[in-house]
Amino acid sequence: MYLHIGQSVVVPYRQILGIFDLDNASWAYKTREFLERAEREGRAVWLGDDLPRSFILVGDGNAPPTVYISQLSPATLLRRMENNSFE
Repeated sequence: MYLHIGQSVVVPYRQILGIFDLDNASWAYKTREFLERAEREGRAVWLGDDLPRSFILVGDGNAPPTVYISQLSPATLLRRMENNSFE
C-alpha cells in the first residue's frame, strides 16, 4: 500500500517512520535542530509552496531518513491511510 503525501508523491506504508504535526513538533529545540540538519544535508523535500502543516519521515533503515514537508495536515494523511485514498 502507498500513501499520497502531496504534489504527486507517494510513499510505501512500510517505509513511513512517522507523520508529525509541524506546528506542535517544531516547538521542541531538538526537532528544529533535526529539521535544520536534514535541510542542510539535502534530505528535506518541500512538497508545495503553501504553508507547511506536517512532516513525514520516510526511510528503509539503510540510510538517514528523508523528511518530506507537506501542506497536508497529519489528520488528512491519517484519513488517507485509513481509507486507502490516493486523491
